[in-house]
Amino acid sequence: MSVKINSLEIENVKRIKAVSLAPSENGLTIIGGDNGQGKTSVLDALCWALGGEKFRPTNAAREGAYSDPMLRVTLSNGLIAERKGKNSALKVIDPQGNKSGQQLLDSFISKLALDLPKFMHASGKEKADTLLKIIGVGEQLAEMEKEENKLYNERLAIGRIADQKRKYANEMQYWEGMPETPVSASELISRQQAILLKNAENQKLRAERDRCEDAVVKARAALEEAKHILAKAEYDAVQARKSAQDLQDESTAELEKSIADIDVINAKIRDNLNKEHAVSEAENYEKQYRSLTEQIEGVRIARQSLLDSADLPLPGLSVENGMLLYQGKAWDCMSGSEQLRVATAIVRRLNPECGFVLIDKLEQMDLNTLKEFGAWLEAENLQAIATRVSTGDECSIIIEDGHGVRADNLVPLPSASGSSGDRTEDLQETPTKAKWTAGTF
Repeated sequence: MSVKINSLEIENVKRIKAVSLAPSENGLTIIGGDNGQGKTSVLDALCWALGGEKFRPTNAAREGAYSDPMLRVTLSNGLIAERKGKNSALKVIDPQGNKSGQQLLDSFISKLALDLPKFMHASGKEKADTLLKIIGVGEQLAEMEKEENKLYNERLAIGRIADQKRKYANEMQYWEGMPETPVSASELISRQQAILLKNAENQKLRAERDRCEDAVVKARAALEEAKHILAKAEYDAVQARKSAQDLQDESTAELEKSIADIDVINAKIRDNLNKEHAVSEAENYEKQYRSLTEQIEGVRIARQSLLDSADLPLPGLSVENGMLLYQGKAWDCMSGSEQLRVATAIVRRLNPECGFVLIDKLEQMDLNTLKEFGAWLEAENLQAIATRVSTGDECSIIIEDGHGVRADNLVPLPSASGSSGDRTEDLQETPTKAKWTAGTF
């Protein structure tokens, strides 16, 4: 069972003359009043009474008071913490009447519950570390974040290289209609020589035709002498004509041009091959980038699964990149009421035995938000004592010139000792509780 504050009595501390208060067991108890009346002094006195000498105000005694400071806090576990007298030394009395000290209070009272601004003003990393400490997944989450950062940096480098490769490939020249591999000059020359050899053979055949025709002429001249020679010559001539009739010389102009342009052609082919290589490289780096993106997403899903399975002080809390988030928002993007709810939930979980928290300057919340916050505190079985610059009905007690007065008619409440320190007028004998109930307006 967590420990709550049952009642508190304060005299002559800072601005306080005399204040007596029995806060609501659960929910929100608001100490109201105008500026400079002593609202914050009530919280400072509570911190001093329960937190030890390090919470002692610099000028603890009220200026002009005729008697020493007196603080008395009764807790729900039966302990009474009391400070009074010139030195205001701490005295802790347990239910059996035995005296004890600060060590007993420290065993169940959270220092951050007394000093909530310390958590709220901590760095984002410190807040995140506190949450991870509570839920016990700090080391696992740190390893996941380390792996994610490693993959992210690797992906970033790969992405930059892929962009550079793609840009380089896009800027390169590409020639349509070119062979896929460079042209061989020796192959073209061999083809040229083959054609020249064939043309030379054709020329020989033409020469043979001419020789045979000359022989025919000579044979006709000597026809009378050598008819048999003529017959043979005619026969040879006929055969020769048949062999040479369909012959046609091929041109080497195209090959000569190809040989002459081979350097230009090969340069274009190399351009094409280089572009294809660059495109392939870019695609490879883009594939690596996509693979790393999938790995990063896997790490993030695993991290979120780890947080989802953890026993969080407040639904919607998470840690990302070493920073505390609530409903996906960083601390400086949360509203004031969200920050208070997050801080209260985390501080409460740090020491579940401490069932209360002190909150200063609650005027940042409007009445509807106050109502929601009070209802949440009640649902969490948590007690909050807060200050607010207000004299409205939401206040459980109003501080006026260092005195606790009723919120409805501003009648002074009696002090713990029956006097108000330096006041001479009579006070009522029995304090009455304020009409406002935590979480209800």
